[in-house]
Amino acid sequence: MNFRQLDLNLLRVLAAIHRAGSVTGAARALSLSQSATSNALARLRHFFGDDLFVRSPTGLQPTRLCAQVAPAVVAHLLSLEAVVTGVEDFDPQQSRSTWRLSLSDLGEMLFLPRLTAALRQRAPHTRVTNISVAGAAVAGALEAREIDCAVGILEPRQRGIHAERLFREQYVAITCKGWKPPSGRRGKTLTQAQLAGASLAVAAPTATFHSSVEDMLVGLKLADRVVLRARHFGALPELVTTSDLLAIVPAMYAASLPNVQAWELPFAPHYDVRLVWHASTARDPAQQWLRALLRELFGRE
Repeated sequence: MNFRQLDLNLLRVLAAIHRAGSVTGAARALSLSQSATSNALARLRHFFGDDLFVRSPTGLQPTRLCAQVAPAVVAHLLSLEAVVTGVEDFDPQQSRSTWRLSLSDLGEMLFLPRLTAALRQRAPHTRVTNISVAGAAVAGALEAREIDCAVGILEPRQRGIHAERLFREQYVAITCKGWKPPSGRRGKTLTQAQLAGASLAVAAPTATFHSSVEDMLVGLKLADRVVLRARHFGALPELVTTSDLLAIVPAMYAASLPNVQAWELPFAPHYDVRLVWHASTARDPAQQWLRALLRELFGRE
């Protein structure tokens, strides 16, 4: 016999007849007609070259071959059902999943503490790993299941990649608290002239570089005022608190920093922070739970 030629749906019929001891009982359990169940039994007999079940005063009795095959089929079907049911009934309190996210350095600072605190409370046996992936490589990493999802300044256009906006962010300036504009009145928003008199610092992370800050400075004719370009935002707070530098950073980051003064910018660039995942995980209950948690913690729509 050639296993590849067997319709695996027929094994459910074999298991049902073995349990029920009759075609009628098996048909009822499977929500099939009696004729459809009888036809399936005939196909099984043809495949195995054996009667499989013979009539007796107490119902259908398995042949010797069936007595060998049916218990194994039943066991495997029950095991498969347990796996499928277990996935559908995802329980965060019992799960031992390892969540694999892709966050930038700044995202790690802003998102990971709150996410970890929530996971420790709601899914205490799970683990989380941040796998930093360059923006251009996120789609491939999602497709390969190297990461479960990504959060950042991402605009994926590849087929099979899903994305939704968590919030819209803008850039602000930060300085030490004693800093004063070099000219003009001191207000919430710095003017172009005040920025033109300041020494600027910006960050250009390699993994999630966003050109909008550089574009803004070029548009305001302020590119020549940049005296420091850092690879990471994490270096900027100490730089501004120990010098006269003015750094341009995301507003959410500025709000988390002690001992700095935040200033609004003229024509401040905005950008969208998105949650991104692969279509293959769209209906996975564990992945749905994780995405719902990320929306709850960080969504501002």
